[in-house]
This record gives sequence, C-alpha cells and structure tokens, in this order.
Amino acid sequence: MADGVKPRVKAPKSAAAGEVVTLKTLISHPMESGQRKDKDGNVIPRSIINRFTCELNGNMVVDVTLEPAISTNPYIEFDAKVDAAGAFKFTWYDDDGSVYEDTSDIAIA
Repeated sequence: MADGVKPRVKAPKSAAAGEVVTLKTLISHPMESGQRKDKDGNVIPRSIINRFTCELNGNMVVDVTLEPAISTNPYIEFDAKVDAAGAFKFTWYDDDGSVYEDTSDIAIA
C-alpha cells in the first residue's frame, strides 16, 4: 500500500430525477511508473492507480483503465445521470492490490 493515499470526492447532495450532475474526484498517490531509479541505482517498483470505477446504486457509471503515463494525484471529472436517490461508490485500484473507496449520498430534490 502506498503511503499517504487519500481519495477525495466532490458530488452534489441532491439532484432532480433525470438530472445530469458533474462528479469530481482526486486521489493523493505518488504514481511511480517503474521507469525511475533511486539514489543507489535500483529501479523504483511500479506503483500506480491502474483502474477507477464509479457506481450509482450498484449500476456502473464509469470504468476507467489508467496507464503508467497518468500523473501523480490523478484528477477525474465526469458526468452522471441521476435517476433515483442513492449512493455513488468510487473505487480506485492500485498495482499492489490495494483498493481505496469513498462514497457520496445523493437525494432526489
């Protein structure tokens, strides 16, 4: 598990039925590509967030595969249509098998 990994999400608390909302996510992560060497000349092992998903009430909204060229602390912004009240579940998958999750409830106004 990478040190200091912290997921953050910005999502509206409510929306009208059928409304499209913008969701913003950021995860603090060092994102080592496996290409660099440390001061002793040893290769620093690859450690990246390789997948990001978002679900609303168990239905997939977005599923993204990330590659080594992704920046440190990846920011992902996307739109989602809200048909019913519930919870968005955001999940980030790390190369080392770690999984980071966050949720955000949304109500129908």
